[in-house]
Amino acid sequence: MGTTEIYLIALTIILAAPYLVWRLLRTEHWAPLVVVQIIGGILLGPGVLGHAAPQFYAFVFNPQVMTALNGVAWWAVMMFVFVAGVELDLSDAWKHRAETTLTAACALLTPLAFGAVAAALLLRTPGWIGPEGSYPQAVLGVGMACAVTALPILVLLMEKLGVFREPLGQRLLRYASLDDIAIWGVLALILVDWERVGRQGLFLAAFAVASFAIRALFKRLGEQDRWYVALIWLALVGFAADWSGLHFMVGAFLAGVVLDARWFTREKLDGFREFLLLTVMPVFFLSTGLRTDWGMGGAMVFGAALLFLIASVSGKLAGVHLAGKLLGWKKGEATVIGWMLQTKALIMIIFVNVLLDKKIVTPETFTALLLMAVMSTMLTVPIVKPRLAGLGRES
Repeated sequence: MGTTEIYLIALTIILAAPYLVWRLLRTEHWAPLVVVQIIGGILLGPGVLGHAAPQFYAFVFNPQVMTALNGVAWWAVMMFVFVAGVELDLSDAWKHRAETTLTAACALLTPLAFGAVAAALLLRTPGWIGPEGSYPQAVLGVGMACAVTALPILVLLMEKLGVFREPLGQRLLRYASLDDIAIWGVLALILVDWERVGRQGLFLAAFAVASFAIRALFKRLGEQDRWYVALIWLALVGFAADWSGLHFMVGAFLAGVVLDARWFTREKLDGFREFLLLTVMPVFFLSTGLRTDWGMGGAMVFGAALLFLIASVSGKLAGVHLAGKLLGWKKGEATVIGWMLQTKALIMIIFVNVLLDKKIVTPETFTALLLMAVMSTMLTVPIVKPRLAGLGRES
């Protein structure tokens, strides 16, 4: 077979296998389709399919096919992060800035500290820090991965639970939005390359000037033209960020965050995000799964994942309960908010992909964090749903 035929076989597997599992096993209650797709990527990776059927794995996911799939995955995740940046609206957070800042800070810093402590213990043993990463970089990176809230997945779960348009849902959006900015800021800090600091400074200065120009241009364009120009802007900023020694995903987020969501109709933004999740993001999940590594043995990797999960969940709950106590929330609110904000999946996976790309962490660390993200997200709905019902009765 030629590369085209094998590529289409791989694409059929990527799209069909997770969907069939999700639909036939009815996993929606504890694992939305996006989570099943991430798990599917892990199972189709070298550690599972590659071990069980090495000849089939080598045939389907050969270097030529993987090159094509990776190209789709890069552009898919850039567009997804870009839309997340565009949709980041801090106006409501500003109206409630005291309460939002305190809660967001507690919800971020406490799991960051818990995760960093867990990483500081684990990373003292060899095999967890990448060849180009330092101990402080890896500790901060893992700590931040434990603190991340996946804003797009949070929105998906809130819609499923029926709280997206409710006051509780809007509060969750405020807290997660503020932390979203911190996540990318910390990532930029981790990626500071002192050998390329001149390039990075030049990029940030040029980006600031270009942002004023692109905003002025967008005010004069119709919406159809805005979509075309937005994609050109995304590609340029992604290239410039990568050239400077940061990462194209940092550039993608920055490209989106300087644009206003009101310049695009809500229906088209929602439709574009759903289109990405349906058509091309499954390729990114597969490419992520193919990067997993069980070289230390499954027990070690699962043990690390469990350690990170405990640090992540306990840290998030402790931080949010602290905020609730300081702000006088009613009984049960902190538990629901804490569990919702500990949702990981997409954004954390994107975050740790960057750490792996930059060789700050090893594939084994990446695999442990990926497993932690999946387990964290799968816990959310089963734990929150009964507590949310109880919270509604009390109110």
